[in-house]
Amino acid sequence: MKRMRASLAILFRLSVLFAVTGVALLPSVAMAEEGGSGHYLPGSMSSFVDGVPLTESVIFRLNVLNYNGEASKSVTIPVARTVTAGLKAESTAIGLSVAWRPSWGGNGDWSYAMSATIPYVWIDVSGDVAPLMIHQSDSLSGLGDIVLMPVLLNYNVNPDFNINTRLGFYAPTGSYEVGRLANTGKNFWTIEPTVAFMYFGQKNGREASLFLGADFNQENPDTHYKSGTQVHADGTLAQHFPLWGGLAGAGITAFWYQQVTGDSGSGATLGDFKARDNGIGPVVSFAGKSGSRDVIGELKWLHEYGVKNRLSGDAVFFKMLMKF
Repeated sequence: MKRMRASLAILFRLSVLFAVTGVALLPSVAMAEEGGSGHYLPGSMSSFVDGVPLTESVIFRLNVLNYNGEASKSVTIPVARTVTAGLKAESTAIGLSVAWRPSWGGNGDWSYAMSATIPYVWIDVSGDVAPLMIHQSDSLSGLGDIVLMPVLLNYNVNPDFNINTRLGFYAPTGSYEVGRLANTGKNFWTIEPTVAFMYFGQKNGREASLFLGADFNQENPDTHYKSGTQVHADGTLAQHFPLWGGLAGAGITAFWYQQVTGDSGSGATLGDFKARDNGIGPVVSFAGKSGSRDVIGELKWLHEYGVKNRLSGDAVFFKMLMKF
């Protein structure tokens, strides 16, 4: 029991926020809102791995995402000033995140950090493009939209429970071209505030995490399309236990995503086009040592259901971080 308690305490201290995990890793494929998707990929932030570092450190994280989804031929979606039906898309993205918790960024109960993520994206898209509904396909790879998080704050209510907040900015650094089905960027800025409530039992190894966020989008200057505001809730329930000299975890993760204001601008020819999405799936994690360095890895799969005005499919996330 003492060994488990010590391992859990170490794991809790290693928690680090990269709200950018899959956030900008899914580019402008057709899913609602313009391109059928917002900057935030539902399910990206949902567990202890997405917390704020409590002690002075520099943490590097590798984020890998694969998404495969499609929309029925009865659903038309605006993509880069085209209207497309029966859209299918597969995207693979790799993002490198860096977080810094400075020596002056905390006093025990409070902790401050900042982070950034640079994604590289491979994407294949196909669909029937209006007005003649001719089937077209498109592929592209390149830099995605960079995510900057200058404000990450954590408050420890007690050893088992903390509340953290963060403010993210999605910069339009990815490639974007009007009329092209596949784009690695969305061509507009997004501001995203998030608050998280994280319980991690130091004695029992149980985790219950809940992340609540909202995305406020700017207008795409090339299409004069402004995607509406989206809100999302992501959560994880998991059990952690000693294994192979480290600490393993297994549980379930889920999300709820809703667009609460309609799309606008002269380019929003389909009207409000509000989106809705839900997803659920398993998650596993492991924390241990690589030499003298602390390492944490997480793998999860999410299946979407109850989708409206978006692609519907499956997302696989892999995250691995190392503390320096």
